[in-house]
Amino acid sequence: MNAVKRSLLALAVVGALSAGSAYAQYTGNEIKLGVLTDMSSLYTDLAGQGSVVAARMAVEDSGIEKRGVKVEIVSADHQNKPDVGSAIARRWYDAEGVDAIVDVPNSGVALAIAQITKDKNKVFLASGPGSSDLTGKACTPNTVHFTYDTWMLANGTGTAITKQGGNTWFFIAADYAFGQALERDTTAAVEKAGGKVLGDVKAPLNTQDFSSFLLQAQASKAKVIGLANAGGDTTNSIKQAAEFGIVKGGQRLAGLLVFLTDVHAMGLQTAQGLTLTTTFYWDMNDKTRAFAKRFAALDKGIYPTMVHAGVYASVLHYLKAVEALKSDADGAKVVAKMKEMPTDDPLFGKGSIRIDGRAIHPAYLVQVKSPAESKYPWDYYKVLATIPADEAFRPLKDGGCYLVK
Repeated sequence: MNAVKRSLLALAVVGALSAGSAYAQYTGNEIKLGVLTDMSSLYTDLAGQGSVVAARMAVEDSGIEKRGVKVEIVSADHQNKPDVGSAIARRWYDAEGVDAIVDVPNSGVALAIAQITKDKNKVFLASGPGSSDLTGKACTPNTVHFTYDTWMLANGTGTAITKQGGNTWFFIAADYAFGQALERDTTAAVEKAGGKVLGDVKAPLNTQDFSSFLLQAQASKAKVIGLANAGGDTTNSIKQAAEFGIVKGGQRLAGLLVFLTDVHAMGLQTAQGLTLTTTFYWDMNDKTRAFAKRFAALDKGIYPTMVHAGVYASVLHYLKAVEALKSDADGAKVVAKMKEMPTDDPLFGKGSIRIDGRAIHPAYLVQVKSPAESKYPWDYYKVLATIPADEAFRPLKDGGCYLVK
């Protein structure tokens, strides 16, 4: 072999190694994300397949694949069962090379996933669950909680309604981690604002008949009936409350977690006048509108909820951190990098991630429009107030997270 050929061969080897270096730092030569969600039950529309769509949109918009890094997305249905979700998470982490789990609408499942993720030193991007314990007593260095939580909902909707004169409350709460946390946090907000809780009742998850619970709430004479539930449980309880004439009888319904898809399912005639708190609304500006139209075209015409927006934003920020590190191998290091870097995306704008894993951004107190006020499809909310980022979520010192020194 002459000198020229040897030189060309050496250059080829160097080039091949350089081309491979983009992959060499990533587990299995790729980044693998697992969207663990509800594909078949009460949270399907607010998360479900739409969360997979949002994750794919984030990968595309990040441009990471154009820079030579392969990203694979897998998905599964946790069936709202912690044991099912835990088994999927372990299989994904141990046998299938998943680097991060995304979404997980159901706080009971999410709390289990957070612990498994910490044990395996992977990453949990929690957009779907609500329990504020994920950044409180159950915080880990491997979890980032995007979008919303029970403290935010309680101190948005609960405080506002109490200050408007709704000073006596009765709760109908979903009987699992999320409902319990939401009732707890809203009770604290109501009492802080000068209100009083007269009673409560726990309803099993995915209840079809709320009549007995609504009758107890009606009999309490509370000014406000707080619905500490979500998805199909919220829409069922509100529809049945209308049949009982509860609002016509002078009591007020407070949907403590109401999604855009819930309003769509109920219709404006039933949902009009509901006050709720959200961190994302598709019709806020040109960027959110452009995202919503792309999303709807990919998800059966459904417009994005704040959970879908949170999946998009969390995946986008995760990919930025992994690219900055040039590695996805150490989950705690990836999350530390996510906390170090400011968040900035077209849906939530500029923000940050605190040491306890809480993503910080503004929230909005909104009211559902009447049919006459709605001018086009999915035109459902009017914004009453913006809650600044530094007020929207629980103060760092109050959460009980061991990561906070």
